[in-house]
Amino acid sequence: MKSKIEKGEEFRALHYRDAAFIIPNPWDLGSARILEKLGFEALATTSAGFAFSAGKQDGAVSRDEMIEHVRELAASTDLPVSADLENGYGDDPRDAAETIRLAAEGGCSGGSIEDMYARNGERLIYDHAFAAERVRAAAESAHSLDFTFTLTARCENYLAGNPDIGDTIKRLQAYQEAGADVLYAPGLKTIEDITAVVTSVDRPVNVVMGLSGVQLSVSALAAIGVKRISVGSALSRAALGAFIRAATEMRDHGTFTYAKDAVSVKNLMEMFGS
Repeated sequence: MKSKIEKGEEFRALHYRDAAFIIPNPWDLGSARILEKLGFEALATTSAGFAFSAGKQDGAVSRDEMIEHVRELAASTDLPVSADLENGYGDDPRDAAETIRLAAEGGCSGGSIEDMYARNGERLIYDHAFAAERVRAAAESAHSLDFTFTLTARCENYLAGNPDIGDTIKRLQAYQEAGADVLYAPGLKTIEDITAVVTSVDRPVNVVMGLSGVQLSVSALAAIGVKRISVGSALSRAALGAFIRAATEMRDHGTFTYAKDAVSVKNLMEMFGS
C-alpha cells in the first residue's frame, strides 16, 4: 500500500497535467474497489451518497461518522482519496481546521470545505468575509501537515438557490487568496459560467457532472481549462435508481426482468479478488 506522502504527491500532480481527469465518487468500500479496478486515478467521497447508504438524509451524518467512513475508504485503496467534508461540521473556523486534520490523519490526500450551512431546513451561505476566514483556517491546517494535502474550497451559491455568477467568482477568488489549492462551484449550469469561473482564478477548478443542467464531455471541459471532474452523488443515485426500479418491478408486476442487466457474480468476484 502506498504511503500518505506518495498518494498526496500523486494527487496534487494530477491537477497540473495538460489533460483534465475524472475523480469519481464512491459511496462505500465496494464501489471504491470497483472504480479502482476500472482504472481511475483518484477518488472523492460523496457526503450525500454515504448518507443515503446509511439510510439518512444528506447532512444528517456526524463528523465522527464521516471521518470513520473516509478513513476506511482511504485505507481500502491505493488511489488518492479526497474527502467531502461538508462545511467542516461546525461554523467556527477552528471546526473546519480540525476536520481537515482528522481527514488527513485518516489517510486522505485531500478534502473539501464548503461555504453552505443549514438552519431550520434552509440552505444558507456564510457571510463573504467569514467564509474566507473558514477557508484560511482549513488551508493553514492542510498546509501544516507533513505531506501534501490538497484543499478544495467550495462555493455553494448555485445549490443554495443563489445562481449569482458574479458573487460566486468573488468568493472563489477570496478562497484562492485564503490558500485553497482547488476551487469548486457545484451547480454551474452553462458552459459560459464554467468558462467565467475557470478564467477568473489561477488555481485548478473542479466541475461536477451528473447534476441537472449542462452535460459536457471531458474533452470539452478540458478545452476550457477545467482540471478535475467529479460526479457527486450521481453514481450512488444511479445505483439506487436501478435498485428501486428492480424492486418496483417485483412489487407491481411480479416479474424479474431487471436481472438481465445485473453484473454477474463472476465479474464481481474477479473485481474483489486480490
